Amino acid sequence: MVDAGDGAFVFVGGRPSLDFVLTLGKRHANPVERIPDGDALARWLVLEGLVPTPLPVTDRELGRARELREAIGGLVRSTIAGAAPEAAAIRVVNAVAARPDLPPRLTVDAEGRAVATGGAGSPAQALSSIARDAARLLGGPLAARIKECEHPDCSLVFLDETQSGRRRWCSMDRCGNLVKIAGYRARRARSV
Repeated sequence: MVDAGDGAFVFVGGRPSLDFVLTLGKRHANPVERIPDGDALARWLVLEGLVPTPLPVTDRELGRARELREAIGGLVRSTIAGAAPEAAAIRVVNAVAARPDLPPRLTVDAEGRAVATGGAGSPAQALSSIARDAARLLGGPLAARIKECEHPDCSLVFLDETQSGRRRWCSMDRCGNLVKIAGYRARRARSV
């Protein structure tokens, strides 16, 4: 998690498009909007590594971002459930992905190594980069590795990149640890 000022951004998805879906938390309960305004979206784009500095985001761009997020979110849920994707969601992702995306930028880190980072651009280009990532992920072989956290109070999605493909939690620091503690306490209570 990363402090977003008015909440927390969650970066456990493993891909920019999945992390973007996570900007609306607790989807199955009382949704938590993590990009309530353009400034929050601008911070998220920097923290995700898509752009080097915050970009000004208009209300219209924020609306488009949320529309893209929900389209990707719906497609992710369909993929996890093994259901047919909604045509409207595919149209949204394809329309945004068809726009020019962010050019990559090569920089040098503190240790003197070359590092690829996001390039300067516009919010529309950043959204195009996210949509293209979603199209590649959802239309490729890794789609079968997209999962939802098994904690009953969590709705976070992630790409399971473990060799065994048996990852169950969004992260061990978040839900995995909570489930293990609850299991320990339940076993201990039964033995007393």
